[in-house]
Amino acid sequence: MSIKFGEVCQIGYIVRDIEAAMQKWIALGVGPWYYRETNPISEFNYYGKPSAFPDMSIALANSGQVQIELIQQRNDAPSLYLDMIQSGQEGIQHIAYWTADRFDEFKGELLRLGFQEGHSGRMGKGGRFGYFIDPSMPGTIIELSETTGGKMDRFNLVREASRNWNGEDPIRKMTITA
Repeated sequence: MSIKFGEVCQIGYIVRDIEAAMQKWIALGVGPWYYRETNPISEFNYYGKPSAFPDMSIALANSGQVQIELIQQRNDAPSLYLDMIQSGQEGIQHIAYWTADRFDEFKGELLRLGFQEGHSGRMGKGGRFGYFIDPSMPGTIIELSETTGGKMDRFNLVREASRNWNGEDPIRKMTITA
């Protein structure tokens, strides 16, 4: 656990084929997956400048207390997701810390420590998100996710569904907006 930001809450993976990635995780016994083919991004910045919105599919499941996020970007809008795919890679991209009320404080601390904001935004009416990179720590991206506007409700639903999951109904449409 970080004494600055709390527990790592999520591990995010960038994938080229989200449906195939979900099936691999299901075979490992992780699920159920909450899947949304398109996501309502309402704000997006790439390296501090307003940018086109990435069209992306997201799937969420929990393994214990840690949420696994799969992201497939479906267009060529600038983002750290696309940067990873264009570099020929896919797999673990970030770890995330969640906060209901300390987003600005946590962001300030990361910037003070030499991180820069690679991309940031907001999905729908939900809380903000920001992905922070530090060139002196290659391969390390930290996401801050503000859990307001219904986002924490969605995360709790995903976690609770995993607790007694018996393998049935492994892919579910995500219906909570945030």
